[in-house]
Amino acid sequence: MNNNLYFKNLFIKYYQVLLVSFLLAFCTVFAKAQEAKIGIEYFKAKEYTKAKTVFEKLSKDKNQVGQIHQYYLQTLTELKDWKEAEKFTKKEIKNNKGNAEYIAELGDVYLKQEKLEIASKEFQKAIDIAKTDEREAQNLSNYFFGSGKSDYAINTLLASRAHFGNPLLYSNLLGKLFNATGNTSAMLNEYLIYAESEANLDYFKTVIQDQIKTDKDLTILEKLLYEKVQKFPDNAFYTEVLISHLVNQKQFFKAFLQARALDKRMKLEGSNVYELAFLARQNKDWVNAGKMFEYMAKEYPKNPEYPAVRRLLVSCKEEAIKNVYPIDVQDIKLLISEYDKLLVELGLNQKTIEAMKSKANLLAFYLDEKDSAIEVLQNAIKLAAGDQNFISRCKLDMGDIELLKGDPWEATLYYQQVEKAEKDNPTGYDAKLRNAKLNFYMGNFELAEDFLNILKKATTREIANDAMDLSLLIRDNTGVDSTEAAMKTFAATDLLIFQNKYEVAIDSLTKIITKYDKDGLVDDALFKRATTYLKLSKNHLAIADLSKIVELFPFDVLGDDASFLLAVTLEEKAKDKEKAMELYQTILKNYPGSIFVVESRNRFRALRGDTIN
Repeated sequence: MNNNLYFKNLFIKYYQVLLVSFLLAFCTVFAKAQEAKIGIEYFKAKEYTKAKTVFEKLSKDKNQVGQIHQYYLQTLTELKDWKEAEKFTKKEIKNNKGNAEYIAELGDVYLKQEKLEIASKEFQKAIDIAKTDEREAQNLSNYFFGSGKSDYAINTLLASRAHFGNPLLYSNLLGKLFNATGNTSAMLNEYLIYAESEANLDYFKTVIQDQIKTDKDLTILEKLLYEKVQKFPDNAFYTEVLISHLVNQKQFFKAFLQARALDKRMKLEGSNVYELAFLARQNKDWVNAGKMFEYMAKEYPKNPEYPAVRRLLVSCKEEAIKNVYPIDVQDIKLLISEYDKLLVELGLNQKTIEAMKSKANLLAFYLDEKDSAIEVLQNAIKLAAGDQNFISRCKLDMGDIELLKGDPWEATLYYQQVEKAEKDNPTGYDAKLRNAKLNFYMGNFELAEDFLNILKKATTREIANDAMDLSLLIRDNTGVDSTEAAMKTFAATDLLIFQNKYEVAIDSLTKIITKYDKDGLVDDALFKRATTYLKLSKNHLAIADLSKIVELFPFDVLGDDASFLLAVTLEEKAKDKEKAMELYQTILKNYPGSIFVVESRNRFRALRGDTIN
């Protein structure tokens, strides 16, 4: 019993001593923490002498020195107490062996004293220690970058990459560092390495979009990609990146050359060329799209897509001819003969009904053979085997042909049939848009607006944009006077242009421009007359009208359209390279959000003589 009491008392005394010791230690730690807090307050108040006194005492305590390390070193730097700064940093290096950042800090102490050679040695010593550990290398690189030594930050990661023998290591981090230093070529190279290692083409596309801002950067990027493709011909990734970049710049012929080489090298059976051809076609580069479809037709005649390729090839030739003015009737006849050859080769069947549809439109709009065109469309409908969408599109063409004939009532019946058959899909929206235009031509502006208000929410961007443009035209130019004479004349003139009655349309537009010279329609009438002059190859008159818009209405809706069309006309028709270049530059400067920016940049670079291949 006495023994138990003895041990119980002994335990109580031991516990009391332990508690007192703990409380004393806690109070000591708390007191020193308060001291550190006071020192930091002095530092923030720039009372560096007082801060030094506090930090100097705490620096001797290994449990506290980590908390005040950066503050103390910065305080000594502010006081230019280099001797104490060196002493403190060397002590920290000794107590924290392998900490490369402390060695780099010693280098900074020497650097601030302009002891450049000694500083450089310390920095290199820090790099040599950190390079063997990935985390240490990244920490040291961050330290160098944060203290304004980007070159050392980069060299740290490069040294570590070399040590591990891994050319992919740190590529993303190095990309960011090179970007910060303005080294575009090295930045792109690192990001390209990173994207290739991750097989992430979309990542590199994002980098290009975010980081490439100038023509100089674009040139650097293109040169780098060509170098990669030539150096690593069997690495499809680099070729795919180059193709993606060239497509983004709408350089479809260059993209085709790369896609064709990749197709042969990787035995892709033309699948990549086929996709590229569709992109070129969507961007209305008919000539180069045609070259791609021609390649497909020649190289892969047994491909299941051959019938579509043959039709699309002739279709691209058609669009190329239709977009060069004046249109040569002989070229149209040759096109029709090509469609006829296609129909003989492939037969009259579901695979060739699109070719029949295209032939019908050529007959109607360019050879004035409207009845023959209707007959071809009716035969195509019979072969469609219930393909409702195709039948509806043929009916839209038949409606257009009726409008060519001057029978708007028959035209609107066709459009209404398609609207009913194709509710809530693009073909139905197209029919509604044509009905809106028909009402516009007839001067029924309120009814046209009813159609257009629905179409502004159409799922297809092109139809929604067309609806928005026509709606704005009507809204801005109706209600000006009770008769709306100017607008009705303009709308009727638009129908004349649709019917290919160009000379009559020009006379009508000229009356609008002279009679309603203070009306808001003047710029629209000038632009419409300019495009009509181009169709008649009266280029000098078109240039005069476009120049007026650029001079008098530069920031109206048609400002960028007129500037771009004028630049293209000066370049291609007038062969005035200098003026065209000036206008392309103006577009880049004054209309940064314009849809013409990319092509303006490409055309400017081509005229300047940039050659990258």
